[in-house]
Amino acid sequence: MSKRTLQSFAITLVAACALSACGIAPVGPNYQRPALDLPVTLTSSGTATSVDWLVWWKGFNDPVLDGLLQEAASNSQDLALATARIAEARATLDQNASNFYPSVDLNASATRRRASENSASFTPGANPYSNDRQLGLSASYELDFWGKYARADEAAKARLLAQAASRGTVLTTLYANVAQSYFALRALDAQQTLGEQTLATRTENLRLQNRRFSAGVIGELDLRQAESEAAAIQATLQQTVQSRSNAESALAVLLGRKPTDIANPVLVRGADLGTLYAAQAIPADLPSDVLTRRPDVVAAEQSLIAANADIGQARAAYFPKLSLTAGVGYQSKDLSDLFDPASLFWNLVGNLTQPIVRAGAIDAVVAASNARQQQALATYTQTVQNAFRDVHDALNNVAAGRDITATTAKRIDALRSTLRLADLRYKNGYSSYLDVLNAQRDLAQAESGLIDIQRGQLNAVVSLYKALGGGWDASSVTAQIAKP
Repeated sequence: MSKRTLQSFAITLVAACALSACGIAPVGPNYQRPALDLPVTLTSSGTATSVDWLVWWKGFNDPVLDGLLQEAASNSQDLALATARIAEARATLDQNASNFYPSVDLNASATRRRASENSASFTPGANPYSNDRQLGLSASYELDFWGKYARADEAAKARLLAQAASRGTVLTTLYANVAQSYFALRALDAQQTLGEQTLATRTENLRLQNRRFSAGVIGELDLRQAESEAAAIQATLQQTVQSRSNAESALAVLLGRKPTDIANPVLVRGADLGTLYAAQAIPADLPSDVLTRRPDVVAAEQSLIAANADIGQARAAYFPKLSLTAGVGYQSKDLSDLFDPASLFWNLVGNLTQPIVRAGAIDAVVAASNARQQQALATYTQTVQNAFRDVHDALNNVAAGRDITATTAKRIDALRSTLRLADLRYKNGYSSYLDVLNAQRDLAQAESGLIDIQRGQLNAVVSLYKALGGGWDASSVTAQIAKP
C-alpha cells in the first residue's frame, strides 16, 4: 500500500470528522435549571459560625467515633456497590465518546473455490479451482450533523455525575447511621450505669427495711414494697443489658465486620453520652443554596439533565443520516502478487438516509423521551422539597430538644428535693413508705428520660448535618469527568 494512498485515506476520514464537528447546534432543548421558590436563608438557633461540613463528626471530639466511621466506610458493601455503578457509568461514557471517531478495521482473508464444470457460466477447459487473498483496511463514520452523539455524550456525563452523587447519598446515610447507632449504644451504657446505681440504692433500702422489720419498727407491707421495687429495678436493668447487647451487634453489622465478630462484638467506647452532648455544635443561619450541594439533589438534577439530553437524541432521528464508508487494500489470486501495485483496490461510499414513513415510531420515541423528562423534573422538584423539609424538621428537633433538656433538668432537681423530703417525713412517721417509693420511681424515670432526650438531641444534630449534605464533598462529582 503506497504512502500516497494511505494519506488520501486518512485525509478523507479527517475531513469527515471536521464536517461533523462543524455541524449545526444539536437539536433538542438545552437544559435550564427549573425555577423554584427557595428561601434566602435557613433559620437556625445555633451559634456556631464555622462548621467543617466534610468532617462534621470531628466536632464531637471523640476519636473512637472517628475510627468507627472510617471502618464503616472501608467495609461498606453499599459503598462498594455504588462505586461499581460509577465505574459502569464511566464505561458507558467512554463507549459513547467513541462515536465521535471513525471505526477502522484490519481485514485479512484467504479463499479457495472450485467452480462447477457443468454450470452455464463455466468455460470448458478452464481451471475450476481459484484462489483469492485480500489484505486491507476498512473504515466507517457517521457525521453527527444534528448532535445525536453530542446529546448522547451529554446524557452519559450527567448519568456518571448522578451515580457519583448517589454514592454520596450512600456515604452520608452510612455516616449518620453509624453515628446515631454509636450514640444509642452510649445511651444504653449510661442507662446501664444508672440502673446499676439505682439497684444498689434499692438493695440498700431493702437491707434497711429488713432490719427495721426484724426490729418490729415497720410492718410487712413496707418490707414487701421494698422487695418489689428492688426486683422491678433489677428487671429493668436486665432489659437494658439485653438491649445494649443487641445494639452492639447492630453497630458491628453497620461497620461491616466479619460474622464471627458480629456474633461476639467487641466495641471500644469513647466519650460518654454527657460529654458528647456537651460537645454538639449547631450551625448558625445558612444560605439556602447549601442544599443544592446535597448528594440526592445533585443526583436528581443530573438525572434531569440526562433526560433532557435524551430528547435531543430522539429528535435527531427526524433528520437525514449521512454515513461514510471506505476501504483500501490489496487483493490477488496469488499470494506472491498480493503486494503488487496492480493488486491495489480502494472504495469510498457515501450513504444518505432520510426517514419518510416509520408509522409513528420516531414520534413515539420522542414522546417517551419527553415523558421521562417530565418524570425526572417531578423527581427533582420533589427531592428539593424533601430536602427543605428534612432541614426544617432537623432544626425544629434540635431547638425542641434543647428546651426539653433544660426543662427535664429542672424537674430532676425538684424530684431530688421531693425524695429528700419524702424520706425525711417517712423516717419521722408523717407519711408512708409508698411516698418514698413514688419519689424514687419518679426520679429514676426522669433521670432515665434525660438520657433518652440527650440521645435524641444528638441524633437530631446528626440528622441536621445529613440534611445539609454534610460528610460529602460536592466537588468530587465534577472530578469524576476529569478522571482518565
